[in-house]
Amino acid sequence: QAQFVESGGGLVQPGGSLRLSCACSLFTFGFYTMSWHRQAPGKERELVASIGSGGGALNYVDSVKGRFTISRDNAKRMVYLQMNSLKPEDTAVYYCNINPPNRAYWGQGTQVTVSS
Repeated sequence: QAQFVESGGGLVQPGGSLRLSCACSLFTFGFYTMSWHRQAPGKERELVASIGSGGGALNYVDSVKGRFTISRDNAKRMVYLQMNSLKPEDTAVYYCNINPPNRAYWGQGTQVTVSS
């Protein structure tokens, strides 16, 4: 069973930055489109960003365009999410997964809280 372990979350003031990391044990990691998702309290989980297997085909939800950057390192089986100019509405638990997501791969996520 593949594991996805997210890290890098924390408490940050509005306008601040965080870099999330996701370590993936999936042996065939390099073949998959990868994605970051988030779930805020009382809301559905939403797709935030995705990246193609070769590092191209970048897609972002409108609310984070220009502020977030997704990247990956296939040799290390890692996915990253650089988040700049953070806003209180970015507060959520952030998860990584393949895309489309496999329900078996949801990890614990990492909490991001944007507050002054």
